[in-house]
Amino acid sequence: MLRSLLVLGAYGVGCLAAMGQSLLPMPTHYTPAKGSFKFTSNIEMKVEQGAPAPTVLLNEALTPAAQCKADGKAVVLVRPYAGAPTTESYKLRVTTDSIVIDAASQDALTRCGATLLQLRKDEQSLYCVEIEDHPAYAWRGVMLDVSRHFFTLDHIRKQIDIMALYKLNTLHLHLTDAAGWRMEIKRYPRLTSEAAWRTSESWKEWWNGGRAYMKEGEPGAHGGYYTQDELRELVVYAKERGITIIPEVEMPGHSEEVLAVYPELSCTHIPLKAADFCPGNIGTYDFLENVLLEVMDVFPAQYIHVGGDEAGKAAWPTCELCKKKAAELGLEKVQQLQGHLIRHMNEFLLKHGRTLVGWDEVLADTLVPGTHIMNWRSTSLAREAVQRGLKVILTPSAYCYFDYYQDAPPFQPEAIGGYLPLEQVYKNVSMDELNAEERKSVIGIQGNLWAEYIPTPEHAEYMLYPRALAIAEIGWNAEERPAYKDFHKTALAAVASLKQRGVNSFDLATEIGLRKECKEPVKHKAVGCPVSYNLPYSPYYVAGGETTLTDGLRGGWTYSDQRWQGFIKDDRFDVVIDLGKEQTIREVSTGFIEANGAEVWLPATYEIYVSADGKDFTEVAVQTYKIGRHDRKACQTYTWKGKAKGRYLRVKAKPSEHGGWIFADEVIVK
Repeated sequence: MLRSLLVLGAYGVGCLAAMGQSLLPMPTHYTPAKGSFKFTSNIEMKVEQGAPAPTVLLNEALTPAAQCKADGKAVVLVRPYAGAPTTESYKLRVTTDSIVIDAASQDALTRCGATLLQLRKDEQSLYCVEIEDHPAYAWRGVMLDVSRHFFTLDHIRKQIDIMALYKLNTLHLHLTDAAGWRMEIKRYPRLTSEAAWRTSESWKEWWNGGRAYMKEGEPGAHGGYYTQDELRELVVYAKERGITIIPEVEMPGHSEEVLAVYPELSCTHIPLKAADFCPGNIGTYDFLENVLLEVMDVFPAQYIHVGGDEAGKAAWPTCELCKKKAAELGLEKVQQLQGHLIRHMNEFLLKHGRTLVGWDEVLADTLVPGTHIMNWRSTSLAREAVQRGLKVILTPSAYCYFDYYQDAPPFQPEAIGGYLPLEQVYKNVSMDELNAEERKSVIGIQGNLWAEYIPTPEHAEYMLYPRALAIAEIGWNAEERPAYKDFHKTALAAVASLKQRGVNSFDLATEIGLRKECKEPVKHKAVGCPVSYNLPYSPYYVAGGETTLTDGLRGGWTYSDQRWQGFIKDDRFDVVIDLGKEQTIREVSTGFIEANGAEVWLPATYEIYVSADGKDFTEVAVQTYKIGRHDRKACQTYTWKGKAKGRYLRVKAKPSEHGGWIFADEVIVK
């Protein structure tokens, strides 16, 4: 039996909905009971010796009781939980006249408080239940990108409150990136007096408009930062709600803002000319160590995130310092200096009793066993990490990146691209590629909200919820979570509850869902016909290989769904289809997709040619399209109608002035 189906007794599986209860995440063991506990004037709380003290969430759940006078009757009893399976384990028994809690720790009592808040029938009563509960994963996280969009402390505290309610326990703050440095570093004041401010509030406008920085207080300067004292207060606020804050300081890439104000740390030594630190410069290591010392002084968490992803390294091969450093270390290529830098920081953090966390690019070098890897690319890298003795947090971009569209893109606010509905998050985050022993090294799961296309706090909430609730459920119950249809019902109730709390959640009840064209195969003359590629498709986006364009399958809302084939070489798209015999062609259409944030564009031309022998082709049509940089057409089917005759059909599509990728799903011939 699934651990989340519990002992339901005579109430049956549907009892939660019938009783008005929508617990999320579902408790490990849950037995409902008849009746309700009512708050009265003679309630007192008693905490046994060795038990954790009442927490913020527990007190909130029992607010009516806290306002009542005690008369010696121990109606609410908190006890230590001996032999608990995890530090977050708790037991809860609610009857008509008592509440008994066994808690393994302060965090466990906080999780119990979250359950009690969800068990509230009304302001004066709780449903009666018996629960034994513990999480599957120790790390259940959400990442907020406060660099691309500076979120206020009030907004972050609000998200902490929501996370605590659903038993998420890790808030990862992406504090630094090209778009702005967000933490006060006293040794390097220009990081916040200049590198925290830019010329446009909109990341997209700034990125496409010169990427310049400004000084604090200058007219038109947009941005902000958190003082160290503010962050210390935030750490305390989160801890009181059972949440650990993990800071991230990017290195060696994604560092344009640092190198704009401290250009001597780049290979070029010229402001606004580099994105990567110079790993051959001893000053780079001094700077990063000094920054990390102040970060560790503010954030007491065991884990410090150093990024380590997507370094371009373009200037390293021609940098004399890099070449010298690589030679000293006996490296074959200067690009290997990234691994050296990360390993150096790993050792530095270890000396200070901390553990390094990095994106999975840090696997490029030797790392100390126990180092934590956030697996955002191929899940095969998770296997590599655990086989090397490293710990893994699952956060694959295909299922955990909440900046992707969560519903039909034409009807959603602009996003970076992709398509990640709640169901895809819930069903696809798994460890299928790992065996039972390897899975022991996977310690958690995390959803990430990158903020390039998140212009407001309200939009951030719209993109976070309810998808972050799927992370909460998976994190607590892992592979034994409820079926999606059951979770969906619970999520609908949770969205309604969030809206009552003033959270701007996506309205799950109005979800459109999959693109209609991809739901059923399409029949046409070219299905199953061989395709010759005059220009190759990308090895990174092969879809179904050489059968993709004539397999009868249309693509969905994202170019990475294995139905869209990607083209980046030369004129991009140029294919020939052998129809098997000469015949009359009256219509040719091809599906294309755009995701401008990922440099995926609709083509500017669509060309049709026919041939009897496959050698000499006659032009049938050349159609041109104006592609605006700010268009939002998502998927578009280009169509020619007329009359032509031939056995071989040649279809071409050329890129617009914006360049980038072209993705196609099917060449439909009628």
